[in-house]
Amino acid sequence: MSDVGIGTGKVVVNRAMSLDGFIAGPDHAMDWIAEYLSADTFPEVMAATGAMLVGRGTYEVAKRMAEQDTTYDGGPQFVLTHNPPDEPDPTVTFLTCELEEAVATARSAAGDKNLEILGADVAAQCLQRGLVDEILVYVVPVLLGRGVRFSPPSLDRIDLEPFSNTQSGAITMLRFRVRK
Repeated sequence: MSDVGIGTGKVVVNRAMSLDGFIAGPDHAMDWIAEYLSADTFPEVMAATGAMLVGRGTYEVAKRMAEQDTTYDGGPQFVLTHNPPDEPDPTVTFLTCELEEAVATARSAAGDKNLEILGADVAAQCLQRGLVDEILVYVVPVLLGRGVRFSPPSLDRIDLEPFSNTQSGAITMLRFRVRK
């Protein structure tokens, strides 16, 4: 387990991914995910999640998706950003601190449950700094052809240990431990 923060749960990067390796389509489109995944596809994941840490881009995409009724109750949501919005959003806490402090804050809020990391940039930064315990990937049966890749080309090699794969309908969930 990472030693950042005081929560006892794990830090888990959670991603839905097309078979060709994209976590979002062109213009960060995420509507393709709702066709396959819902909050009740893998209820044990939601039950194990105590808080979420996302970047500003992911927050903005989630706001656009709100009208699609893709609610996901992963506990308190923290948004790490250099530029919080002018109008506060009572549903999230905006953090302008360093990454390690943001992870510690969100882990504390998660209590003994997992902290879920969403979004390409924040997840890559957490992986690069050794703050992630596990990666959970929902492989969705679609080829997007272009969009936001699972990881940026700047991410160095990170070794993983597979420990679970589960099928639910058309979705395959893959789980990996990050080797430290």
